[in-house]
Amino acid sequence: MKCKRILVTILIIVITLVTIGCVKKEEDNITEVFDMDKNNEIEYEPEYGGQLVLPLTTLDTLNPLISENISYYHFSKLIFEGLFELDNDLNVINQLAEDYTIKEDGRVINIKLKDNVLWHDGEKFTSEDVAFTINTIKYAHNDTSYKKMFNNILGSFNSSNIGRIMDVQIINDHNIDIIFDRSFSHELETLTFPIIPKHKFVMGRENKNSYMAALAKEGYTPIGTGPYEFESYEKYKTIRLKSYEGYRDGKAYIDQIIGKILQDDELVLTAFETGQVHVATTEGIDWEKYDQSNRVRIYEFISQDYEFLGFNFSKGIFSSENGNTLRKAMAYGIDRQAIIQRVYLGHAIQIDLPIHPNSWLLSEDANVYGYNPSKAREEIEKLGWKDINGDGFYEDENGKEVILRLITNSYNPLRLKAADMIVENLRKMGINVVKDYPEVIPDNITEEMIESQWENTNNQILKGNYDIALSGWHLSWIPELSFAYHSSKIKSNTNFIRYKNEIMDEALVEAFNASNRENKLRAYEKLQKIITEELPYISLYFKNNALLIDRKIMGDIDPTFYNLYRNIGKWYIPKGFQQKHN
Repeated sequence: MKCKRILVTILIIVITLVTIGCVKKEEDNITEVFDMDKNNEIEYEPEYGGQLVLPLTTLDTLNPLISENISYYHFSKLIFEGLFELDNDLNVINQLAEDYTIKEDGRVINIKLKDNVLWHDGEKFTSEDVAFTINTIKYAHNDTSYKKMFNNILGSFNSSNIGRIMDVQIINDHNIDIIFDRSFSHELETLTFPIIPKHKFVMGRENKNSYMAALAKEGYTPIGTGPYEFESYEKYKTIRLKSYEGYRDGKAYIDQIIGKILQDDELVLTAFETGQVHVATTEGIDWEKYDQSNRVRIYEFISQDYEFLGFNFSKGIFSSENGNTLRKAMAYGIDRQAIIQRVYLGHAIQIDLPIHPNSWLLSEDANVYGYNPSKAREEIEKLGWKDINGDGFYEDENGKEVILRLITNSYNPLRLKAADMIVENLRKMGINVVKDYPEVIPDNITEEMIESQWENTNNQILKGNYDIALSGWHLSWIPELSFAYHSSKIKSNTNFIRYKNEIMDEALVEAFNASNRENKLRAYEKLQKIITEELPYISLYFKNNALLIDRKIMGDIDPTFYNLYRNIGKWYIPKGFQQKHN
Protein backbone atom coordinates (compact mmCIF):
# COMPACT_ATOMS: atom_id res chain seq x y z
CA MET A 1 0.00 0.00 0.00
CA LYS A 2 1.06 3.56 -0.62
CA CYS A 3 1.06 4.39 3.07
CA LYS A 4 3.94 2.04 3.74
CA ARG A 5 6.23 4.12 1.60
CA ILE A 6 6.87 6.92 4.08
CA LEU A 7 6.74 5.18 7.41
CA VAL A 8 10.16 3.73 8.20
CA THR A 9 9.66 0.05 8.96
CA ILE A 10 11.96 -2.76 9.99
CA LEU A 11 11.92 -4.31 6.54
CA ILE A 12 14.22 -7.22 5.92
CA ILE A 13 13.74 -7.33 2.16
CA VAL A 14 12.55 -4.46 -0.10
CA ILE A 15 10.40 -5.15 -3.15
CA THR A 16 11.73 -3.84 -6.44
CA LEU A 17 10.17 -4.21 -9.90
CA VAL A 18 12.37 -3.69 -12.91
CA THR A 19 12.00 -4.64 -16.60
CA ILE A 20 10.34 -7.58 -18.35
CA GLY A 21 11.73 -10.69 -19.91
CA CYS A 22 10.12 -13.51 -21.85
CA VAL A 23 10.55 -17.23 -21.57
CA LYS A 24 11.34 -19.50 -24.47
CA LYS A 25 8.26 -20.74 -26.25
CA GLU A 26 8.95 -24.34 -25.44
CA GLU A 27 8.90 -23.59 -21.72
CA ASP A 28 5.46 -22.00 -22.03
CA ASN A 29 4.25 -25.54 -22.76
CA ILE A 30 5.84 -27.08 -19.69
CA THR A 31 2.73 -26.80 -17.55
CA GLU A 32 -0.48 -28.00 -19.08
CA VAL A 33 -3.64 -27.45 -17.08
CA PHE A 34 -4.68 -30.65 -15.30
CA ASP A 35 -8.30 -30.82 -14.23
CA MET A 36 -8.85 -32.75 -11.02
CA ASP A 37 -12.13 -33.42 -9.26
CA LYS A 38 -11.48 -31.90 -5.85
CA ASN A 39 -14.59 -33.56 -4.41
CA ASN A 40 -13.29 -37.03 -5.28
CA GLU A 41 -9.59 -36.45 -4.96
CA ILE A 42 -7.40 -39.55 -4.80
CA GLU A 43 -4.88 -39.93 -1.98
CA TYR A 44 -1.39 -40.23 -3.46
CA GLU A 45 1.88 -41.38 -1.95
CA PRO A 46 4.99 -39.16 -2.33
CA GLU A 47 6.95 -39.90 -5.50
CA TYR A 48 10.22 -38.64 -6.98
CA GLY A 49 10.33 -36.79 -10.25
CA GLY A 50 8.51 -33.99 -12.02
CA GLN A 51 9.01 -30.32 -12.58
CA LEU A 52 7.70 -27.32 -10.64
CA VAL A 53 7.48 -23.85 -12.21
CA LEU A 54 7.71 -20.99 -9.71
CA PRO A 55 7.17 -17.30 -10.52
CA LEU A 56 9.80 -14.58 -10.21
CA THR A 57 9.48 -10.89 -10.95
CA THR A 58 12.27 -9.24 -12.92
CA LEU A 59 15.51 -9.31 -10.94
CA ASP A 60 18.94 -7.80 -11.46
CA THR A 61 21.12 -10.25 -9.52
CA LEU A 62 21.24 -13.81 -8.19
CA ASN A 63 23.33 -12.73 -5.19
CA PRO A 64 21.21 -13.40 -2.08
CA LEU A 65 23.11 -10.87 0.03
CA ILE A 66 22.30 -7.92 -2.19
CA SER A 67 19.09 -8.82 -4.02
CA GLU A 68 16.11 -6.72 -2.97
CA ASN A 69 13.60 -8.68 -5.02
CA ILE A 70 11.07 -10.28 -2.68
CA SER A 71 10.23 -13.12 -5.09
CA TYR A 72 13.92 -14.05 -5.30
CA TYR A 73 14.21 -13.82 -1.52
CA HIS A 74 11.73 -16.71 -1.25
CA PHE A 75 13.20 -18.55 -4.26
CA SER A 76 16.77 -18.28 -2.92
CA LYS A 77 15.74 -20.18 0.22
CA LEU A 78 15.65 -23.29 -1.96
CA ILE A 79 19.39 -22.83 -2.60
CA PHE A 80 20.78 -21.11 0.51
CA GLU A 81 20.34 -21.69 4.23
CA GLY A 82 21.07 -19.74 7.40
CA LEU A 83 22.30 -20.74 10.80
CA PHE A 84 18.71 -20.48 12.00
CA GLU A 85 15.25 -20.41 10.47
CA LEU A 86 11.87 -19.50 11.96
CA ASP A 87 9.29 -22.00 13.12
CA ASN A 88 5.49 -21.74 13.22
CA ASP A 89 5.51 -19.32 16.15
CA LEU A 90 8.32 -17.14 14.72
CA ASN A 91 10.85 -18.46 17.20
CA VAL A 92 14.25 -19.54 15.92
CA ILE A 93 15.02 -23.17 15.13
CA ASN A 94 18.29 -24.70 14.03
CA GLN A 95 19.07 -24.93 10.33
CA LEU A 96 22.84 -25.06 9.74
CA ALA A 97 23.34 -24.79 13.50
CA GLU A 98 23.24 -28.01 15.51
CA ASP A 99 23.03 -26.27 18.87
CA TYR A 100 23.80 -22.94 20.51
CA THR A 101 24.65 -21.51 23.92
CA ILE A 102 24.17 -17.90 24.99
CA LYS A 103 27.07 -16.80 27.21
CA GLU A 104 28.48 -13.78 29.02
CA ASP A 105 25.08 -12.24 29.78
CA GLY A 106 24.04 -12.44 26.15
CA ARG A 107 27.13 -10.89 24.59
CA VAL A 108 28.41 -14.15 23.08
CA ILE A 109 26.59 -16.90 21.22
CA ASN A 110 28.50 -20.14 20.85
CA ILE A 111 27.22 -22.11 17.88
CA LYS A 112 27.91 -25.74 17.19
CA LEU A 113 27.45 -26.37 13.47
CA LYS A 114 26.05 -29.47 11.82
CA ASP A 115 28.91 -31.66 10.62
CA ASN A 116 27.09 -33.43 7.78
CA VAL A 117 26.53 -30.42 5.53
CA LEU A 118 27.97 -30.16 2.02
CA TRP A 119 28.03 -27.28 -0.40
CA HIS A 120 26.50 -28.03 -3.78
CA ASP A 121 30.00 -28.31 -5.28
CA GLY A 122 30.87 -31.08 -2.79
CA GLU A 123 33.01 -29.01 -0.38
CA LYS A 124 32.37 -29.36 3.35
CA PHE A 125 30.56 -26.59 5.21
CA THR A 126 32.61 -25.24 8.15
CA SER A 127 32.93 -22.35 10.60
CA GLU A 128 35.11 -20.56 8.04
CA ASP A 129 32.05 -20.10 5.83
CA VAL A 130 30.04 -18.51 8.66
CA ALA A 131 32.86 -16.15 9.58
CA PHE A 132 33.39 -15.16 5.95
CA THR A 133 29.68 -14.42 5.44
CA ILE A 134 29.56 -12.19 8.52
CA ASN A 135 32.73 -10.38 7.47
CA THR A 136 31.26 -9.85 4.01
CA ILE A 137 28.09 -8.32 5.42
CA LYS A 138 30.16 -6.10 7.71
CA TYR A 139 32.21 -4.94 4.72
CA ALA A 140 29.17 -4.26 2.55
CA HIS A 141 27.80 -0.81 1.87
CA ASN A 142 24.69 0.21 3.76
CA ASP A 143 22.48 -0.38 0.73
CA THR A 144 23.03 -4.14 0.94
CA SER A 145 19.87 -5.98 2.06
CA TYR A 146 21.27 -7.79 5.09
CA LYS A 147 23.40 -4.83 6.15
CA LYS A 148 20.17 -2.86 6.24
CA MET A 149 18.66 -5.57 8.37
CA PHE A 150 21.38 -5.29 11.00
CA ASN A 151 21.38 -1.52 11.07
CA ASN A 152 17.59 -1.27 11.29
CA ILE A 153 17.39 -3.78 14.11
CA LEU A 154 20.26 -2.24 16.07
CA GLY A 155 19.87 1.36 15.07
CA SER A 156 17.49 2.38 17.86
CA PHE A 157 19.91 1.60 20.65
CA ASN A 158 23.34 0.89 19.12
CA SER A 159 25.96 2.43 16.92
CA SER A 160 25.22 1.91 13.24
CA ASN A 161 28.77 0.72 12.66
CA ILE A 162 28.22 -3.00 12.42
CA GLY A 163 32.00 -3.58 12.56
CA ARG A 164 31.84 -2.69 16.23
CA ILE A 165 28.61 -4.55 16.85
CA MET A 166 29.52 -8.06 15.76
CA ASP A 167 32.68 -10.13 15.57
CA VAL A 168 33.43 -13.81 15.11
CA GLN A 169 35.92 -16.20 16.64
CA ILE A 170 36.48 -19.62 15.05
CA ILE A 171 37.07 -22.32 17.65
CA ASN A 172 37.26 -25.28 15.27
CA ASP A 173 35.69 -26.46 12.02
CA HIS A 174 32.24 -26.82 13.54
CA ASN A 175 32.34 -24.48 16.52
CA ILE A 176 32.21 -20.70 16.43
CA ASP A 177 31.60 -17.78 18.80
CA ILE A 178 29.64 -14.80 17.52
CA ILE A 179 30.45 -11.81 19.70
CA PHE A 180 28.31 -8.70 20.12
CA ASP A 181 29.38 -5.42 21.72
CA ARG A 182 26.43 -5.74 24.10
CA SER A 183 23.57 -8.12 24.74
CA PHE A 184 20.33 -7.60 22.85
CA SER A 185 17.30 -9.79 22.56
CA HIS A 186 17.21 -10.26 18.77
CA GLU A 187 20.67 -11.78 18.36
CA LEU A 188 19.44 -15.18 17.18
CA GLU A 189 16.89 -13.65 14.83
CA THR A 190 19.64 -11.69 13.08
CA LEU A 191 21.44 -14.96 12.30
CA THR A 192 18.88 -16.07 9.71
CA PHE A 193 20.82 -14.53 6.78
CA PRO A 194 22.05 -16.94 4.05
CA ILE A 195 25.52 -18.41 4.53
CA ILE A 196 27.77 -18.31 1.45
CA PRO A 197 30.84 -20.50 0.69
CA LYS A 198 34.20 -18.96 1.55
CA HIS A 199 36.12 -21.21 -0.84
CA LYS A 200 34.26 -19.76 -3.82
CA PHE A 201 35.47 -16.20 -3.18
CA VAL A 202 38.79 -16.42 -1.32
CA MET A 203 41.91 -17.09 -3.36
CA GLY A 204 44.70 -17.29 -0.83
CA ARG A 205 44.16 -14.70 1.88
CA GLU A 206 40.76 -13.30 2.84
CA ASN A 207 40.67 -9.57 2.09
CA LYS A 208 38.51 -6.81 0.62
CA ASN A 209 38.81 -8.34 -2.84
CA SER A 210 37.19 -11.49 -1.46
CA TYR A 211 34.32 -9.47 0.00
CA MET A 212 33.88 -7.52 -3.23
CA ALA A 213 33.66 -10.78 -5.17
CA ALA A 214 31.08 -12.11 -2.71
CA LEU A 215 29.04 -8.93 -3.17
CA ALA A 216 29.18 -8.98 -6.97
CA LYS A 217 25.97 -8.12 -8.75
CA GLU A 218 26.75 -9.50 -12.19
CA GLY A 219 27.86 -13.01 -13.09
CA TYR A 220 27.00 -14.48 -9.69
CA THR A 221 26.75 -18.28 -9.56
CA PRO A 222 24.73 -19.41 -6.53
CA ILE A 223 26.27 -22.23 -4.49
CA GLY A 224 24.42 -23.11 -1.32
CA THR A 225 23.62 -25.94 1.07
CA GLY A 226 19.85 -26.15 0.49
CA PRO A 227 17.67 -28.86 -1.06
CA TYR A 228 18.07 -27.48 -4.60
CA GLU A 229 21.21 -26.58 -6.53
CA PHE A 230 21.64 -24.04 -9.28
CA GLU A 231 21.80 -25.29 -12.88
CA SER A 232 21.49 -22.31 -15.20
CA TYR A 233 20.26 -18.75 -15.61
CA GLU A 234 18.93 -17.12 -18.75
CA LYS A 235 18.75 -13.43 -17.95
CA TYR A 236 15.21 -12.01 -17.76
CA LYS A 237 13.84 -15.46 -18.67
CA THR A 238 14.49 -18.42 -16.38
CA ILE A 239 16.47 -19.82 -13.48
CA ARG A 240 16.81 -23.61 -13.42
CA LEU A 241 17.44 -25.65 -10.28
CA LYS A 242 17.70 -29.38 -9.69
CA SER A 243 17.29 -31.38 -6.52
CA TYR A 244 20.59 -31.80 -4.68
CA GLU A 245 21.49 -35.48 -4.37
CA GLY A 246 23.72 -34.91 -1.33
CA TYR A 247 21.24 -32.97 0.78
CA ARG A 248 21.60 -34.04 4.40
CA ASP A 249 17.85 -34.43 5.01
CA GLY A 250 17.33 -36.51 1.87
CA LYS A 251 16.76 -35.69 -1.76
CA ALA A 252 13.74 -33.50 -2.52
CA TYR A 253 10.88 -35.30 -4.27
CA ILE A 254 10.48 -32.86 -7.16
CA ASP A 255 13.43 -33.17 -9.55
CA GLN A 256 13.53 -29.77 -11.19
CA ILE A 257 12.49 -26.23 -10.32
CA ILE A 258 12.13 -23.60 -13.01
CA GLY A 259 11.91 -19.99 -11.91
CA LYS A 260 9.98 -18.21 -14.64
CA ILE A 261 10.70 -14.47 -14.72
CA LEU A 262 7.77 -12.16 -15.37
CA GLN A 263 7.48 -8.39 -15.22
CA ASP A 264 5.27 -7.98 -12.18
CA ASP A 265 2.82 -9.65 -9.81
CA GLU A 266 -0.12 -8.98 -12.10
CA LEU A 267 1.52 -10.96 -14.90
CA VAL A 268 2.41 -13.69 -12.39
CA LEU A 269 -1.27 -14.10 -11.59
CA THR A 270 -2.14 -14.21 -15.28
CA ALA A 271 0.56 -16.83 -15.86
CA PHE A 272 -0.88 -18.91 -13.02
CA GLU A 273 -4.40 -18.67 -14.40
CA THR A 274 -3.19 -19.84 -17.81
CA GLY A 275 -1.16 -22.72 -16.36
CA GLN A 276 2.30 -21.33 -17.18
CA VAL A 277 3.38 -21.34 -13.50
CA HIS A 278 2.23 -23.65 -10.73
CA VAL A 279 2.20 -21.15 -7.87
CA ALA A 280 1.13 -17.53 -7.28
CA THR A 281 0.44 -15.23 -4.37
CA THR A 282 -2.84 -13.36 -4.40
CA GLU A 283 -3.36 -9.65 -4.88
CA GLY A 284 -6.07 -8.08 -2.75
CA ILE A 285 -8.59 -10.16 -0.82
CA ASP A 286 -10.92 -11.76 -3.35
CA TRP A 287 -9.36 -15.17 -3.86
CA GLU A 288 -12.47 -17.28 -3.26
CA LYS A 289 -13.04 -17.26 -7.03
CA TYR A 290 -10.14 -19.70 -7.30
CA ASP A 291 -11.87 -22.06 -4.89
CA GLN A 292 -14.33 -22.87 -7.67
CA SER A 293 -11.52 -24.22 -9.84
CA ASN A 294 -10.73 -27.93 -9.92
CA ARG A 295 -7.14 -26.96 -10.59
CA VAL A 296 -6.35 -24.74 -7.59
CA ARG A 297 -5.66 -25.16 -3.91
CA ILE A 298 -5.64 -22.12 -1.64
CA TYR A 299 -3.30 -21.84 1.38
CA GLU A 300 -4.11 -18.79 3.50
CA PHE A 301 -1.57 -17.31 5.92
CA ILE A 302 -1.19 -14.20 8.09
CA SER A 303 0.86 -11.47 6.45
CA GLN A 304 3.11 -8.80 7.98
CA ASP A 305 0.60 -6.08 7.12
CA TYR A 306 -0.77 -4.53 10.31
CA GLU A 307 -3.51 -1.87 10.43
CA PHE A 308 -4.14 0.55 13.28
CA LEU A 309 -5.56 3.86 14.41
CA GLY A 310 -2.90 6.32 15.58
CA PHE A 311 -3.67 9.35 17.76
CA ASN A 312 -2.04 12.75 17.60
CA PHE A 313 -0.50 13.11 21.05
CA SER A 314 0.41 16.72 20.39
CA LYS A 315 -3.33 17.36 20.88
CA GLY A 316 -4.40 17.80 24.49
CA ILE A 317 -7.46 15.61 24.10
CA PHE A 318 -5.18 12.57 23.70
CA SER A 319 -2.13 13.57 25.77
CA SER A 320 -4.06 14.75 28.84
CA GLU A 321 -4.83 12.57 31.82
CA ASN A 322 -8.23 11.68 30.34
CA GLY A 323 -6.83 10.78 26.93
CA ASN A 324 -6.27 7.16 27.91
CA THR A 325 -9.91 6.74 28.93
CA LEU A 326 -11.07 8.21 25.61
CA ARG A 327 -8.82 5.81 23.66
CA LYS A 328 -10.16 2.85 25.62
CA ALA A 329 -13.71 3.93 24.87
CA MET A 330 -12.89 3.98 21.16
CA ALA A 331 -11.24 0.57 21.37
CA TYR A 332 -14.44 -0.91 22.84
CA GLY A 333 -16.60 1.01 20.37
CA ILE A 334 -15.06 -0.16 17.08
CA ASP A 335 -16.50 -3.40 15.68
CA ARG A 336 -13.33 -4.84 14.18
CA GLN A 337 -14.90 -8.19 13.38
CA ALA A 338 -17.54 -6.45 11.27
CA ILE A 339 -14.77 -4.63 9.37
CA ILE A 340 -12.85 -7.88 8.88
CA GLN A 341 -15.94 -9.65 7.54
CA ARG A 342 -17.40 -6.87 5.41
CA VAL A 343 -14.25 -5.20 4.12
CA TYR A 344 -11.68 -8.02 4.13
CA LEU A 345 -14.14 -10.90 3.54
CA GLY A 346 -12.84 -12.58 6.68
CA HIS A 347 -9.21 -12.48 5.57
CA ALA A 348 -7.70 -10.72 8.60
CA ILE A 349 -6.96 -11.47 12.26
CA GLN A 350 -8.13 -9.14 15.04
CA ILE A 351 -5.47 -8.24 17.58
CA ASP A 352 -4.74 -5.58 20.21
CA LEU A 353 -0.97 -5.47 19.70
CA PRO A 354 1.47 -4.76 16.86
CA ILE A 355 2.98 -8.23 17.26
CA HIS A 356 2.32 -10.95 14.72
CA PRO A 357 -0.55 -13.23 15.85
CA ASN A 358 1.66 -16.32 15.45
CA SER A 359 4.52 -14.96 17.54
CA TRP A 360 5.82 -16.92 20.52
CA LEU A 361 6.15 -13.57 22.29
CA LEU A 362 2.45 -12.79 22.13
CA SER A 363 0.89 -12.67 25.60
CA GLU A 364 -2.63 -13.24 26.86
CA ASP A 365 -3.14 -9.48 26.46
CA ALA A 366 -3.35 -9.89 22.70
CA ASN A 367 -7.14 -9.45 22.66
CA VAL A 368 -8.45 -7.32 25.52
CA TYR A 369 -10.82 -4.91 23.78
CA GLY A 370 -13.69 -6.83 22.25
CA TYR A 371 -16.57 -4.91 20.69
CA ASN A 372 -18.66 -3.65 23.60
CA PRO A 373 -20.73 -0.50 22.97
CA SER A 374 -22.05 -0.30 26.53
CA LYS A 375 -18.52 -0.52 27.91
CA ALA A 376 -17.48 2.18 25.45
CA ARG A 377 -20.15 4.57 26.74
CA GLU A 378 -19.25 3.66 30.32
CA GLU A 379 -15.65 4.74 29.65
CA ILE A 380 -16.81 7.98 27.99
CA GLU A 381 -19.01 8.88 30.94
CA LYS A 382 -16.01 8.50 33.28
CA LEU A 383 -14.75 11.65 31.57
CA GLY A 384 -17.80 13.60 32.68
CA TRP A 385 -18.95 14.05 29.08
CA LYS A 386 -22.69 14.48 28.40
CA ASP A 387 -24.93 15.04 25.41
CA ILE A 388 -26.14 18.44 26.54
CA ASN A 389 -27.90 19.64 23.40
CA GLY A 390 -29.46 16.29 22.50
CA ASP A 391 -27.83 15.98 19.08
CA GLY A 392 -26.54 12.48 19.80
CA PHE A 393 -22.92 13.57 20.39
CA TYR A 394 -21.12 14.19 23.65
CA GLU A 395 -19.91 17.56 24.84
CA ASP A 396 -16.87 17.53 27.11
CA GLU A 397 -16.83 18.16 30.86
CA ASN A 398 -16.80 21.91 30.18
CA GLY A 399 -19.81 21.69 27.87
CA LYS A 400 -17.68 22.24 24.77
CA GLU A 401 -18.48 20.47 21.51
CA VAL A 402 -16.02 17.65 20.70
CA ILE A 403 -15.21 17.13 17.01
CA LEU A 404 -12.38 14.83 15.91
CA ARG A 405 -10.99 14.46 12.38
CA LEU A 406 -10.01 11.06 10.99
CA ILE A 407 -7.53 11.00 8.12
CA THR A 408 -6.49 8.18 5.77
CA ASN A 409 -5.42 7.55 2.18
CA SER A 410 -8.95 6.85 1.00
CA TYR A 411 -8.02 6.17 -2.63
CA ASN A 412 -7.12 2.79 -1.20
CA PRO A 413 -10.59 1.15 -1.42
CA LEU A 414 -10.12 -1.15 1.57
CA ARG A 415 -8.93 1.73 3.75
CA LEU A 416 -11.86 3.84 2.59
CA LYS A 417 -14.41 1.19 3.54
CA ALA A 418 -12.72 0.55 6.90
CA ALA A 419 -12.51 4.27 7.68
CA ASP A 420 -16.18 4.76 6.89
CA MET A 421 -17.14 1.92 9.24
CA ILE A 422 -14.88 3.24 12.01
CA VAL A 423 -16.44 6.71 11.72
CA GLU A 424 -19.90 5.15 11.81
CA ASN A 425 -19.02 3.13 14.94
CA LEU A 426 -17.59 6.13 16.78
CA ARG A 427 -20.53 8.37 15.88
CA LYS A 428 -22.91 5.68 17.05
CA MET A 429 -21.27 5.72 20.48
CA GLY A 430 -21.62 9.51 20.65
CA ILE A 431 -18.21 10.74 19.47
CA ASN A 432 -18.50 13.21 16.61
CA VAL A 433 -15.82 12.13 14.13
CA VAL A 434 -15.66 13.81 10.73
CA LYS A 435 -14.16 12.31 7.60
CA ASP A 436 -11.05 14.30 6.71
CA TYR A 437 -10.54 12.39 3.46
CA PRO A 438 -12.18 12.13 0.03
CA GLU A 439 -15.24 9.91 0.41
CA VAL A 440 -15.48 8.84 -3.25
CA ILE A 441 -12.81 7.23 -5.41
CA PRO A 442 -12.84 8.77 -8.91
CA ASP A 443 -13.92 6.50 -11.75
CA ASN A 444 -10.83 7.46 -13.74
CA ILE A 445 -8.41 6.77 -10.90
CA THR A 446 -4.74 6.45 -11.90
CA GLU A 447 -1.57 5.44 -10.09
CA GLU A 448 -0.49 9.08 -10.16
CA MET A 449 -3.72 10.16 -8.46
CA ILE A 450 -3.33 7.47 -5.80
CA GLU A 451 0.25 8.55 -5.19
CA SER A 452 -0.67 12.22 -5.00
CA GLN A 453 -3.47 11.59 -2.51
CA TRP A 454 -1.17 9.51 -0.33
CA GLU A 455 1.51 12.21 -0.42
CA ASN A 456 -1.05 14.79 0.70
CA THR A 457 -2.21 12.53 3.51
CA ASN A 458 1.36 11.85 4.54
CA ASN A 459 2.24 15.54 4.63
CA GLN A 460 -0.72 16.22 6.91
CA ILE A 461 0.42 13.42 9.23
CA LEU A 462 4.01 14.65 9.34
CA LYS A 463 2.84 18.20 10.09
CA GLY A 464 0.59 16.95 12.87
CA ASN A 465 -2.48 18.23 11.05
CA TYR A 466 -4.85 15.46 12.12
CA ASP A 467 -6.54 13.99 15.19
CA ILE A 468 -6.79 10.29 14.30
CA ALA A 469 -5.02 8.47 11.45
CA LEU A 470 -6.00 5.12 9.95
CA SER A 471 -2.70 3.70 8.73
CA GLY A 472 -0.56 0.56 8.60
CA TRP A 473 2.89 -0.91 8.97
CA HIS A 474 4.59 -3.72 7.05
CA LEU A 475 6.15 -5.21 10.17
CA SER A 476 9.23 -7.36 10.50
CA TRP A 477 9.10 -10.79 12.09
CA ILE A 478 11.44 -9.27 14.67
CA PRO A 479 9.09 -7.33 16.98
CA GLU A 480 11.37 -4.37 17.71
CA LEU A 481 8.73 -1.69 18.43
CA SER A 482 10.87 1.27 19.48
CA PHE A 483 10.52 2.73 15.98
CA ALA A 484 6.81 3.34 16.68
CA TYR A 485 6.64 4.12 20.40
CA HIS A 486 10.02 5.31 21.72
CA SER A 487 10.17 9.05 22.32
CA SER A 488 13.57 9.26 20.60
CA LYS A 489 11.84 8.34 17.33
CA ILE A 490 9.62 11.41 17.21
CA LYS A 491 12.31 13.38 15.38
CA SER A 492 12.70 10.69 12.71
CA ASN A 493 8.90 10.63 12.21
CA THR A 494 8.48 6.89 12.71
CA ASN A 495 6.86 7.78 16.03
CA PHE A 496 4.62 10.07 13.99
CA ILE A 497 1.93 10.12 16.72
CA ARG A 498 4.44 12.06 18.91
CA TYR A 499 3.92 9.71 21.82
CA LYS A 500 6.09 10.27 24.94
CA ASN A 501 6.07 8.02 27.96
CA GLU A 502 9.07 7.26 30.17
CA ILE A 503 7.60 3.94 31.31
CA MET A 504 7.15 2.87 27.69
CA ASP A 505 10.68 3.99 26.82
CA GLU A 506 12.11 1.94 29.69
CA ALA A 507 10.07 -1.13 28.74
CA LEU A 508 11.22 -0.91 25.11
CA VAL A 509 14.86 -0.71 26.19
CA GLU A 510 14.38 -3.63 28.57
CA ALA A 511 12.80 -5.73 25.82
CA PHE A 512 15.68 -4.87 23.49
CA ASN A 513 18.40 -5.64 26.05
CA ALA A 514 17.11 -9.01 27.28
CA SER A 515 20.12 -11.29 27.70
CA ASN A 516 18.40 -14.63 26.98
CA ARG A 517 15.18 -16.07 25.60
CA GLU A 518 13.45 -16.38 28.98
CA ASN A 519 14.20 -12.77 29.87
CA LYS A 520 13.04 -11.70 26.43
CA LEU A 521 9.69 -13.41 26.91
CA ARG A 522 9.18 -11.75 30.31
CA ALA A 523 10.24 -8.34 29.00
CA TYR A 524 7.78 -8.59 26.11
CA GLU A 525 4.97 -9.61 28.44
CA LYS A 526 5.64 -6.44 30.44
CA LEU A 527 5.82 -4.32 27.28
CA GLN A 528 2.53 -5.69 25.98
CA LYS A 529 0.73 -4.86 29.23
CA ILE A 530 1.88 -1.27 28.88
CA ILE A 531 0.78 -1.09 25.24
CA THR A 532 -2.70 -2.49 25.94
CA GLU A 533 -3.09 -0.18 28.93
CA GLU A 534 -1.74 2.95 27.26
CA LEU A 535 -3.15 2.34 23.76
CA PRO A 536 -0.86 4.65 21.79
CA TYR A 537 -2.44 2.86 18.83
CA ILE A 538 -5.75 1.07 18.61
CA SER A 539 -4.58 -2.09 16.89
CA LEU A 540 -7.14 -3.31 14.36
CA TYR A 541 -5.91 -6.45 12.57
CA PHE A 542 -3.22 -8.22 10.59
CA LYS A 543 -4.29 -8.89 7.02
CA ASN A 544 -4.05 -12.34 5.44
CA ASN A 545 -2.51 -13.38 2.14
CA ALA A 546 -2.88 -16.64 0.23
CA LEU A 547 -0.71 -18.91 -1.87
CA LEU A 548 -2.45 -20.43 -4.88
CA ILE A 549 -1.06 -23.81 -5.98
CA ASP A 550 -1.88 -26.14 -8.84
CA ARG A 551 -3.69 -29.13 -7.34
CA LYS A 552 -1.25 -31.60 -8.87
CA ILE A 553 1.38 -30.27 -6.43
CA MET A 554 0.91 -32.21 -3.19
CA GLY A 555 2.67 -32.82 0.10
CA ASP A 556 3.49 -30.79 3.19
CA ILE A 557 2.57 -27.38 1.78
CA ASP A 558 2.66 -24.80 4.56
CA PRO A 559 3.48 -21.27 3.35
CA THR A 560 4.34 -18.39 5.67
CA PHE A 561 5.04 -14.73 5.02
CA TYR A 562 8.76 -15.33 5.64
CA ASN A 563 9.04 -18.51 3.56
CA LEU A 564 6.42 -19.16 0.88
CA TYR A 565 8.03 -22.47 -0.12
CA ARG A 566 8.61 -23.88 3.33
CA ASN A 567 9.04 -27.68 3.33
CA ILE A 568 9.44 -27.71 -0.45
CA GLY A 569 11.60 -30.82 -0.21
CA LYS A 570 8.44 -32.64 0.91
CA TRP A 571 6.28 -31.41 -1.95
CA TYR A 572 5.68 -33.94 -4.72
CA ILE A 573 3.89 -34.53 -8.01
CA PRO A 574 2.20 -37.91 -8.53
CA LYS A 575 3.57 -39.85 -11.52
CA GLY A 576 0.40 -39.40 -13.52
CA PHE A 577 0.86 -35.64 -13.48
CA GLN A 578 4.61 -35.53 -14.06
CA GLN A 579 5.83 -34.37 -17.44
CA LYS A 580 8.96 -35.01 -19.38
CA HIS A 581 11.51 -32.24 -19.42
CA ASN A 582 14.94 -31.62 -20.84
